[in-house]
Parts: sequence; structure tokens; C-alpha cells
Amino acid sequence: MEVHLSHSLQGEAAAREGERLIRACVHCGFCLPACPTYQLLGDELDSPRGRIYLIKEVLEGRGGVIARAHLDRCLLCRACERACPSGVEYGRLVATTRGLLAAQSPRGPRDRLLRWLIRTIVPYPARFSRVVAVARWIRPVLPASLAAKLPTPPPAALPPVLHPHRRRMLLVPGCAQSVLSPATHLSLARVCDRLGIEPIFSPGSGCCGALFHHLGSEEAALRQIRRNIDLWWPELQAGAEALLIPASACALMVREYPDLLARDPAYADRARRIADAVKDPADLLLSEGLRLPIAPPGRAIAIHCPCTQQPGAVEALFRKLGIPLVPQPDSPACCGAAGAYALLQPRLSNQLRARKASALEAGAPAEILTANIGCQIHLASGSQLRVRHWIELIDECQTQAGASHGVPTRGEANGHGREACPAVQT
Repeated sequence: MEVHLSHSLQGEAAAREGERLIRACVHCGFCLPACPTYQLLGDELDSPRGRIYLIKEVLEGRGGVIARAHLDRCLLCRACERACPSGVEYGRLVATTRGLLAAQSPRGPRDRLLRWLIRTIVPYPARFSRVVAVARWIRPVLPASLAAKLPTPPPAALPPVLHPHRRRMLLVPGCAQSVLSPATHLSLARVCDRLGIEPIFSPGSGCCGALFHHLGSEEAALRQIRRNIDLWWPELQAGAEALLIPASACALMVREYPDLLARDPAYADRARRIADAVKDPADLLLSEGLRLPIAPPGRAIAIHCPCTQQPGAVEALFRKLGIPLVPQPDSPACCGAAGAYALLQPRLSNQLRARKASALEAGAPAEILTANIGCQIHLASGSQLRVRHWIELIDECQTQAGASHGVPTRGEANGHGREACPAVQT
């Protein structure tokens, strides 16, 4: 696609990069069937090809409210990138030109306030925890759409007893997950311990930067990314062999640190090392094997593969372990969570969730498992089934199998170990 940059944008690095990225699009339309919002709305302006045309108008100085409305409806699920035969980097194109659109079409006060509240609260676990506690207390008077997003408080759980091992991996609980689903990273810690890997909880890290990035706060995103690198780097230097991130969206964001910091000489090399260290928990279990027997559940479960997760990895692991899965032949890809999208575009998000939940529930599974906290909370608010991270079921099956075989943990056998106590981080 050919672009003629407006005179006012010719000196803008973002505009030149957008021009370069947009040239790869050949108007073929293979992206349209892959796009969840196009499937839902049938409007080509709500498809990747249509949005690329709108970005072209932004680069040519003609962006406006219409362009912003259609681009705001994009989930950034990147399903179009997998379907594109020309290799268009659609996600990078949107991120690169987002600031240019904001300058041409500023947001209204209500929209700015909502985005400011999300940026100010959610990425900081200590703040988010306090707000969630208050929201639960006043839940009866909250709008129904917001009250539905609040999961019930998790049952109190004792921190896992962990043991020192020669192998060590850095475990990153994240921001929303550490508040809304702490059982996830505690389960991952126990599974690592059984594998002979000592999980080191990341000290003080909150958001991976994705929330700031997706909301267009690029400077805030880069500050948080640099802060994370400064926190994680000493552990990698000290011998931690990998970075385990249970939330698939956060893992994807960390893998993109090298692109975001490519022009930062102080952080570019470390960003590449950090990104290379990210290891998906499913890949870890597939490569390491399991040291304790598994007691598969009696009923089949449904796997929701987030848009940010490698397709098939969790399913392959569960088949290897003999855990039954319900078939999902016509399941749509995206559940509609997409970070803050569920709060910013509730109507579309809920429609997408209804379609996904219907497909997941069609085979009458015992529960729904996913690999991302955003998808977990969003699906749980629209389903009668239990929704949780898949690592929690693995931990549960291992615990049950160990109990039925009389297998003590190392701490039970020798009377020592240490409790992991990952406090809510600031």
C-alpha cells in the first residue's frame, strides 16, 4: 500500500516507520475472516485491511474521529498477522501510529478519565488490591457490568513450602494476576519445586508494561519495562536459567522488549537477554517431564487458548498427561478480554465472550482452563463454569496423586523447607 506522508509528518520518526510497515499490505483480504470484530460486525472498517486504510489516512494527515473509533474497536489479538501471506506487522503498525492519531483526534474527557484510572490503578498491585477490596465491599451498588468483573475472593491458602535446588528460575506473578488469582503463581511454584527447580519470586515487579503500551502511554510503558529489566537482570546474572510468566499476554509483551528498546543503547542488549529467557510453563513441563504421578480428573475439561498463547501447547501437555479434553471444532479464537478492552469496549467484548463461552461449554466440560488472567476473569464473568489457569489443575492432580501414592514432599520427609511468601507488590 502506497502512502504519501503529509508535509507536517515527514519529520516524524513514527510516521516514517508507519509508512515502511504499511507498504507490506497488498490488499488481499486474507485477514478479514481471521478478525473477530469483522466476523461480529461485518464492517470492513472494523477489519485489519480497513483499519490499515484508516492508518494510511492518519499518515496522510486526514485522521479523525472515525479512524479512532474503528481503531479503538481493534482487540490487537493479531490473528490477522497469522493469516497474512505478506507478513504485515499489524500490531507494530498500530502501536507505532497510535500517537499520531491521538494528536489528530484527541479523546473526550470521559474517555481520558477512564483510561487514566486504569493506568493509575491496575498496573500497581498494592493500589489495585485496595481498590478491589473496596469494590467487593460496595459490590451491591456497583453497575452490574462492573460487578460481574469482580471475582469472588480466593480462599485463604498457605504459602507453598519450597526447597533449595541447584536449578533456579525467576517467577513473575504480574499485576492483575497477583491480586485476582494468586493461586496461579503459587501452583506454578509448587510444580517447579517438584521438578527440582527453585522458583524465585520476582521482587517488586508489577505490570509487564503491556497495559501502558496498549493504552498508548508509551513513555510510561518504557519506564516500567526498564524498571523490570533492572529488577530481573541481577537474578539472571546470578544463575536463574529462565523467566517463568504464567500470564501469556505478559510473556508476549516481555518477548517484545527488544523491539521496544532497540534504540536504547543502555538497555537493548539486556532486553534481548530478558526476552530470550522467557519460557512458557507448558513448554517447561513438556521438556522436563513430571516427577510425581498425575491423577487425571474424571471429567473432561475445556481449554481456552488465549490469542497470546502458542496454539496447541497446553493441549499437547494435557494429552500427554492423559487429562481428557472436550472437542471444540468451531470455537472462535478471541474471548474479547484483550487487556483493558473489556472495560473500554464492553458491548463488543461481551458479545465476543458470549460466543466463546458458548463454544467452550458446548461439550459439557467440568471446568474451563486458560493461560491468561485477563481471559480468566472475563470468561468467568460470563460462564457458570469454574474458570482458572491450567497450572492450578496440574498442581491439584499432582497433589492428589502424591497423596494416593503416599508420596511425601521433601519438606514432609525431612522436616525442613522454606515457605514462599510472595507479598502483594507495589
